[in-house]
Amino acid sequence: MSELRTLQHFIGGEPTAPSSGEHFDSINPATREVLYRAARGNAADIDAAVHSATEAFGDPRWRDLSQTRRGRLLRRLGDLIGEHAEELARSESLDNGKLLREMRGQLATLPEYYYYYAGLADKIHGEVIPASSRQILNYTVREPLGVVGAITPWNSPLTLTTSKLAPALCAGNTVVVKPSEYTSATVLRLAELVIEAGFPPGVVNVVTGLGPEAGQPLVDHPGLAKISFTGSTATGARIASAAAARFIGSTLELGGKSPNIVFDDADVSNAATGVVAGIFAAAGQTCIAGSRVFAHRAIYDELLERVAERARSIRVGDPLLDDTELGPLAFEDQRNKVASYVDLGRSEGARVLTGGNATDAGLGGFFYEPTVLVDVNNQMRVVREEIFGPVAAIMPFDTEDEVVALANDTEYGLAAGVWTSNLARAHRMAGRLDAGTIWVNTYRAMSPMSPREGFKNSGIGVEHGTETMREYTRLKSVWINTDEGPVPDPFVMRS
Repeated sequence: MSELRTLQHFIGGEPTAPSSGEHFDSINPATREVLYRAARGNAADIDAAVHSATEAFGDPRWRDLSQTRRGRLLRRLGDLIGEHAEELARSESLDNGKLLREMRGQLATLPEYYYYYAGLADKIHGEVIPASSRQILNYTVREPLGVVGAITPWNSPLTLTTSKLAPALCAGNTVVVKPSEYTSATVLRLAELVIEAGFPPGVVNVVTGLGPEAGQPLVDHPGLAKISFTGSTATGARIASAAAARFIGSTLELGGKSPNIVFDDADVSNAATGVVAGIFAAAGQTCIAGSRVFAHRAIYDELLERVAERARSIRVGDPLLDDTELGPLAFEDQRNKVASYVDLGRSEGARVLTGGNATDAGLGGFFYEPTVLVDVNNQMRVVREEIFGPVAAIMPFDTEDEVVALANDTEYGLAAGVWTSNLARAHRMAGRLDAGTIWVNTYRAMSPMSPREGFKNSGIGVEHGTETMREYTRLKSVWINTDEGPVPDPFVMRS
């Protein structure tokens, strides 16, 4: 153990040992080998990080920096991420088991998020409001909130941290990040690059540790002006309640059980590829996974055959190898959860067409076969509840009205896919489906320029695009009387 790399918190611009002196192991999910030890944070560490962020928020080096210069720092940070892309991609793949080639793709586009918000930094402004008197000037300004707390998940640590960090910094806030205990390394490395880019110390702080020990103290800290969280709906509900009790803002990107709908006029080959990409990419460990597949009865058998054939041929194995197509689940409890849901599906009457077994892929890790469930209906728990693994449930439908009702019959509303060659139907479905993101003849497309919002139990608030800047700023209305004469007596009637 003494030879293992030890990672500390990052507070005030430098590595900081945990106040308790305790660390925890991070496990490579492909091999079960210990990768490193990370600082086990607690309330005292969170307090130190929030104090550092509060001081940095008032520091003239950050407070008085022009918006254009903030944009330059963000652009420099994007450049540094690009320069270290291979290092970051490999580190993230080792940490959470995602394919190295997928992480290379993510890291290739990640700088664009910082470039986008760099360009947006000096476009944040208010407006002049017409007043009832020409002697009154009324204008608005948008100001940073203060210290933002960000709690990020393990499935895409850098991308989902960036979704919070980039707009928060763009607006002039300071940030305390609590990454998932399963994926600490790349977020800590990102904090080092923040300093290298020229941001003042304390603008970005990272405290690693477990949710109850570090995450909850961050949510409860009185020094926060906002909390942003990506994760489960149950945890999001608790965070929303805590934030509401203190009247601070919260942005919550939560769970999903997204429908992927294939009509009989679709290109079935393309649709089958879209279904596979929607649920088996990233081993299904994504909130937007198209886990409920609805196929028109006329093409149901053909689509099912194509999807099942491709699922059987997916190469499961070492995520660092270029020919691997499915890596492990991120940790053992997650694989156990997936396995328990497939067993539940069997008990509910579902049939496993392919897959349905845990495996170690010859590496000793936490793998699960790509799985297709049939003979299912929209009322089964395996269809209604988020599994977060490589499990697709495929069901037939007959009419457009029927599939709209089925697709919307869920507590979630994060995303939906539609496959059709009928342009009128594409627009019609986009309007009728109750989800924040609708993809037509594609799946999982995204951009920093396009806003993303979850409906229903999939969250509150917006990430990405210009809309998200409302989440990280506050609006102030200023009234100025330009008349230098005496102020009228309010109790004297004027004609």
